[in-house]
Amino acid sequence: MYQERMQQLRAYMEKEELDAVLITSPKHVYYLTGFFTEPHERFMGLIIPAQGEPSLIVPALDREAAAEAASGVKQILTHTDTDNPYDVLKQALPAGLTRLGIEKSHMTVERFEAMSAVVAAARYADVEEPLREMRLIKSAEEVARIKHAVRLVEEALRESLKKVKPGVTEMEIVAELEYQMKRLGADGPSFDTMVLAGEKSALPHGTPGSRQVREGELLLFDLGVAADGYVSDITRTFAVGEISPQLREIYETVLAANEAAIAEVRPGVTLAHLDQTARRVIEEKGYGPYFMHRLGHGLGMDVHEYPSVHGQNQAVLRPGMVFTIEPGIYLPGVGGVRIEDDVLVTENGSEVLTQFPKQLTVIG
Repeated sequence: MYQERMQQLRAYMEKEELDAVLITSPKHVYYLTGFFTEPHERFMGLIIPAQGEPSLIVPALDREAAAEAASGVKQILTHTDTDNPYDVLKQALPAGLTRLGIEKSHMTVERFEAMSAVVAAARYADVEEPLREMRLIKSAEEVARIKHAVRLVEEALRESLKKVKPGVTEMEIVAELEYQMKRLGADGPSFDTMVLAGEKSALPHGTPGSRQVREGELLLFDLGVAADGYVSDITRTFAVGEISPQLREIYETVLAANEAAIAEVRPGVTLAHLDQTARRVIEEKGYGPYFMHRLGHGLGMDVHEYPSVHGQNQAVLRPGMVFTIEPGIYLPGVGGVRIEDDVLVTENGSEVLTQFPKQLTVIG
């Protein structure tokens, strides 16, 4: 798998006439080699020359782990906290290099200036696009890892709901969810776990706090886990006891929008069409102004990755793409509903990876 990815990147390098590529994003080092570490302020770089074997520069404390995990990399170079890692980089790059590929969105100005002081490249090309395109279509193994992350987060949600009752706070529920994630074997949450009660559920990116759960209101959960290098992302909204007819109406409208968009997922359909399909359902019920975000986003190694599922994106669906479908209605001061699923495009249609029930459920 890693060798195939490296070959795809080398084909791009040949087309663009690059002498070498320097990968500095930890997730892309992992994607290309199977080795992951978070070096923090220390330098890490995977060097892929146009000719010859790749090499990996890591902090000295990561040498053993890199040597064990980095597939297809025979040369592991290190630096200590008192070394200049860019001197090591200069030695590892091909002699006479003039065209170097880098990840421009990951390379800070500070690091670029430090690198430029020792690397005399005449041209720096951005390699984000080929990496993005490679990551867009998930392999069977990647899909299996996403499914595993989905199973973990759904089980964590299922277990945590047993502790929800009037009087418990949002943050207490978050703590239970994240405990269950770790207990079940996840590396941890894939983003800040969100639990929002009552009027706070109308905040698409609200922050959990000391707000207590009360009877007669909505309770929104948005959560995901990271496991084996891949992530999940799911949102479910529940009723705490009996809720008003208005809250029931917005719930049923969001559910209809979610299901309508999923029904349209198949190869050849545009991302814009999915967003427009869900938005039309919500607009027809008079809630159009209260659905103010895109329909979804790509999902894989990152919880938010390419593509963006919005009404202007004319990119066409292809088998192997994984993204979220998460329409919502948010009534300020009243409450909000979002229902989010993780969806895989298949050869003939789609597979919904999230299986947690979506019909309105009363808890507490």
